[in-house]
Amino acid sequence: MISALNRLVDIVEERLTEELTVTEVARELGTTEYHLRRMFSALAGMPLSEYVRRRRMTVAAADVVRGADDLLSIAVRYGYGSTEAFGRAFRAVHGTSPGDVRRDGGPLRTQPQLRFRLTVEGNTPMDTRIADRPAFRLIGHATRVPLVHEGVNPHIQQHIAALPPHEHARLKALGNLEPAGLLQVSDGLEPDSAEGSELTYLHGVAVAADTSAPVDLDVIEVPAGAWAVFRTEGPHPQAMQRAWAATATEWFPSNPWRLRPGPSIVAVLDRAADFRTATCELWLPVEPVS
Repeated sequence: MISALNRLVDIVEERLTEELTVTEVARELGTTEYHLRRMFSALAGMPLSEYVRRRRMTVAAADVVRGADDLLSIAVRYGYGSTEAFGRAFRAVHGTSPGDVRRDGGPLRTQPQLRFRLTVEGNTPMDTRIADRPAFRLIGHATRVPLVHEGVNPHIQQHIAALPPHEHARLKALGNLEPAGLLQVSDGLEPDSAEGSELTYLHGVAVAADTSAPVDLDVIEVPAGAWAVFRTEGPHPQAMQRAWAATATEWFPSNPWRLRPGPSIVAVLDRAADFRTATCELWLPVEPVS
């Protein structure tokens, strides 16, 4: 995976003045667009689309400063149909307009070319298993929330707190297969996983595919497939978030599996009364690398 990401960075450089078709690039690299985007975002700390935009504007700034071409020609070269659209993208990266940079020579914010390296430490073993599951359903109460990478997501907190206590017991009684218990489900997340991007959060349980859902509950249909299951213990949700980050930096680069589209599921196996610590399982949908 690390070599694929570095080749992706090289391809971005080769095609800075062209439209980048990530589906085709992923095919060239022997993986999927979904997995490629998810791994890039997790390891680079930014979506692939944002990195491409920053690199284009970094290189375009040199053209602006040199002054050999007019701004419209530069805009068209980097895929923008007008100087206005180019100016908006330029300002979003550099914080100033192309005209001001041409006059003053700056200020400029440079995005260096990325290079991925795998550091093997070996001091944090990951408790992992692979589970093959038939199709099943996730039922519960769903809402749309923004993605928060670190710490407690207040929008999810508010959603859960709004449910009456008896509803948690009712949901738990409806669950009839693994992953067991009350589940924290994230679905519909964009592959780039940008901070603040919206996802569907469902507080609910897993049931067999032929189980009817009460009319007042939301349903996510989950197809059959393999799951990588990571067990975590410690401060919540920090231990879970560290484990999620480690799947990208340590587990996926070292194992013949890749992410496939589908919900990620957190099953809380045990917790303190105040929920400050918990033992959890993180379920991620995966498929073997062909």
